[in-house]
Amino acid sequence: MTGKKIPYMTAKQAKKAIIDIGQRMYVRNFVAANDGNISIKTGDNEVWATPTGVSKGFMKKSMLVKVDLDGNILEGKCKPSSELKMHLRAYKENPHIRSVCHAHPPICTCFAIAGIPLDTPVLAEAVITLGNVPVAPYAELGSKEVPEAIAPYCHTHNGVLLANHGAVTWAEDPYAAYYRLESMEYYANILMLTEKIIGKQNKLTKEQVERLLAMREKFGIRQGGEPKTD
Repeated sequence: MTGKKIPYMTAKQAKKAIIDIGQRMYVRNFVAANDGNISIKTGDNEVWATPTGVSKGFMKKSMLVKVDLDGNILEGKCKPSSELKMHLRAYKENPHIRSVCHAHPPICTCFAIAGIPLDTPVLAEAVITLGNVPVAPYAELGSKEVPEAIAPYCHTHNGVLLANHGAVTWAEDPYAAYYRLESMEYYANILMLTEKIIGKQNKLTKEQVERLLAMREKFGIRQGGEPKTD
């Protein structure tokens, strides 16, 4: 995320983006049934979010709901997901965050279930955009422990795996948040194939990783953590 303050999306733009991203999640099998949730901050104290109990591939704009940062409904007939608490905590923790995406990408979710972070430096792009993806402690669905679990990472990382649950990403732009979800799943797939299937990984050196991390500013990335180096 960059240090510049960007304009908020309008409600019309946010609704369109949420519908689009929901469909992308659905066709890529990042969500099943009514899983996942998406939100976009459109003002200092307003957030548009997906409704509970609706497939992300079949949402309509009329189903979306606007809330304040305390979760009070400001507009809309549907109820937001109980997991929206996690999104709102991210916005409160880091004012640069403008969008949060939560889904259950299969391979990321496998790593989350196994309690294995995505932190091995094998992909240059992953080092720059993600750095590492830690596993946040297990928390019961919809509980206050879920936002507490992600809070420590909102200033230092671009997303986390949720233990025994799934993945969540955030960014200054909704599409950037969604693309980070795609990048995490791709990264998890590469780590699984190279370590568990091929059985060999040529890891980047500490010096190579440092040079890649120095490139983040060029791409407007301000956080992401650092992968493990030998």
